[in-house]
Amino acid sequence: MKMFKNLDKTTRSNLITYAMVIVAYLVMQELGAIGALSSSMKGQLVPITTYICLAISLNLVVGISGELSLGHAGFMSVGAFTSVVAMSMLQSVVAAPIVRFFLGCAIAGVAAACAGILIGIPVMRLQGDYLAIVTLAFGEIIKNLLNNLWLGLDANGLHVSMSNAAALGLGEGGKILINGPQGASGIERISNFTLGFVLVLFTLFVVFNLVDSRSGRAIMAVRDNRIAAESVGISTTKYRLMAFVVSAGLAGMAGALYAMNFNSIVPSKFDFNNSINILVFVVLGGMGNIRGGIISATLLTVLPEKLRFLGSFRMLIYAVVLILVMLVSNNRQLNSAFDMLKDKILKRRSDDDDDAPTQTAEGGAA
Repeated sequence: MKMFKNLDKTTRSNLITYAMVIVAYLVMQELGAIGALSSSMKGQLVPITTYICLAISLNLVVGISGELSLGHAGFMSVGAFTSVVAMSMLQSVVAAPIVRFFLGCAIAGVAAACAGILIGIPVMRLQGDYLAIVTLAFGEIIKNLLNNLWLGLDANGLHVSMSNAAALGLGEGGKILINGPQGASGIERISNFTLGFVLVLFTLFVVFNLVDSRSGRAIMAVRDNRIAAESVGISTTKYRLMAFVVSAGLAGMAGALYAMNFNSIVPSKFDFNNSINILVFVVLGGMGNIRGGIISATLLTVLPEKLRFLGSFRMLIYAVVLILVMLVSNNRQLNSAFDMLKDKILKRRSDDDDDAPTQTAEGGAA
């Protein structure tokens, strides 16, 4: 305990976040083992971990970098469909499903990061509303490209068409991997809660290490005051692009996790509404607050399913809950009261540790 107290504030906060995720995983595993989880809840475990990864990665851009991106679902879709193609091509080469999963996630992350570089080079020269509009347009462009993409695989390799499936000209034994607006089907379901948990830890590791690095401090300096950052030689475009690309790559890996949890996926799933949904997780959890984003992504993913018994009133109640949470989180009096309560608890714990008897070298109490 003393060693933990001697750590700096950022390291303590990061360790608490890791511990929170690990404890939540162990609790859910135990509940599943004793049969306390419903089939509906079991089916939500992978989507929950997916949206946690998406919320953490988007927080890197929106909260830590200070930019407004509305195309996160576009990077998710790039990763999802890239992983489907990669898994199909690796199926005859790599026998172990877990190895194929991690290879598929890595390839999906690289593809999404490349898309992030492609869109980020011109976009990162913009700011404010212009940046939001361009990223929104990117997400819609990706969705429409996937709606008009047919991709097949046979003995001669990949075949691509932008018109219809017949134009692929697949040979005997060929398989359609992406079927236009019908998306991809026949996906091997490899994803599970444990793999999602590993991806959450990896996403936390990448984001925490980036934020705590010299580059992370430069990113936050650009966020706080761009003119001052430029005056001391910090390249604003470089560091904004860095945060954007890392966020895109992590979103692509989350998309791969999501895709490999279903038998089929369609491009319409990764639309503007999905991007807004991820942004809501970040805003409600607190801009730049990674732990808050994890909690909000979990609760807001579970809440709509738990409200299904309300029928047509389900989304109405969901919207009311969102409004109430925003009102409470932005209430200064309540926030001050919570901060005072937290300080009292921490002070009491510190006093208890100081008053505890210490052991002498002979084993007696000092």
